[in-house]
Amino acid sequence: MRVLFLHPNFPAQFRHVAAALGKDPNNQVVFGTKNERPEWKIPGVTKALFKPSRNPHPSTHHYVRPLESGVLYGQAVYRIAEQLKAKGFVPDLVYGHSGWGPTLFMKDAFPDTPLMCYFEWFYRARGADADFDPADPLKPDDLCRIRTKNAPMLLDLYSSDWGLSPTYWQKAQFPTEFQDKITVLHDGVDTEYFQPNREAKLVLPDLDLSGADEIVTYVSRGMEPYRGFPEFIESIAYLQEKRPNCHVVIVAAERVCYGKSLPNGKSYKQHMLEKIPLDMSRVHFVGTLPYGLYKQVLQASDVHIYLTRPFVLSWSMMEAMASGCLVVGSDTAPVREVIRDGENGLLVDFFSPKQIADRVCEVLDHPTRMAELREEARQTIVEQYSHAVLLPKHLQLIEEVASGKTPTVTSPQLATGDRKELVSSQG
Repeated sequence: MRVLFLHPNFPAQFRHVAAALGKDPNNQVVFGTKNERPEWKIPGVTKALFKPSRNPHPSTHHYVRPLESGVLYGQAVYRIAEQLKAKGFVPDLVYGHSGWGPTLFMKDAFPDTPLMCYFEWFYRARGADADFDPADPLKPDDLCRIRTKNAPMLLDLYSSDWGLSPTYWQKAQFPTEFQDKITVLHDGVDTEYFQPNREAKLVLPDLDLSGADEIVTYVSRGMEPYRGFPEFIESIAYLQEKRPNCHVVIVAAERVCYGKSLPNGKSYKQHMLEKIPLDMSRVHFVGTLPYGLYKQVLQASDVHIYLTRPFVLSWSMMEAMASGCLVVGSDTAPVREVIRDGENGLLVDFFSPKQIADRVCEVLDHPTRMAELREEARQTIVEQYSHAVLLPKHLQLIEEVASGKTPTVTSPQLATGDRKELVSSQG
């Protein structure tokens, strides 16, 4: 089978499925990407680099700028497609991440080839992430901008033969008229790699916490309100009052990945540390870490805090659960899809730093009682979100779509068994 993957950032969500296809010498796997880093390779997978001819023009209306960017990406990938065809490569399936634009013109480049899109997030002004914080109300300009931002994805929803979304919550954000051709299938967690080790001691290159009695962890790509960073920092202040021996380890880059930056140019780390006095000898910002060290952090964690607006669910929460972490998570829809309060984790009010701290203390005060929740957390991931369960389904879905069949792959059942709250209002 010949497969063309498309994602600006190689290998992103396609890492494991591309690697699995690349292992079979009967397959030809090409990955169209902007990522030029030569050290990032997958055996059996050939990179095809694309580069937009220019950036969106500054004079373009800001509502339309994402669409212009998507068209430029799509144009660049179309040119790559023409080069591949000239070399005799016509894929049996094009599989790309929708939203940035690389998939926009694939039905024009390869009219007889099925197109499958990874549909990660459909933007909504109401009922999800954008209007979640009452202290940050949307303006009319925001409402119009958010609606227009979906233009590239709407084109893909129309032209694609099939789609995939990683969670029911994320699928529920898409217009109901397109949901019938979207399968819910998570990327999967490597549960062989992310395993519990309750004897683990945390020793990083510049941090030795091997003698620490209590370690609380937080992981995010950036430090931003979307992932509850301000509330998390406030919760540390409460926590330090009650737990004099507690250390907090923060794995994140000092940047904003989702949402708005502060208008004064400061990072949220700077802003919150100026606002909230903390004992910094017990708060450790370790930046981003290689997988091996990141795994050590999770394995040494006594409590793992994961907060998110109603938005895309992070891999890190599931990797933490697979590692046997006791997750204190925000009581928001994407988290509730996986965590059942008091059964495989604990849920808290996103906007209540005091409740976050109280529930962390609850875990630290009752380690024996919480052991069952840790075991149940890992079991949830092993049974419903592991590579062993999901990767074969993902490969089957690819084969069925490539062959023009109506997919028979079934989505896994929700951990909560309740889908009612995931039905999105259409706006």
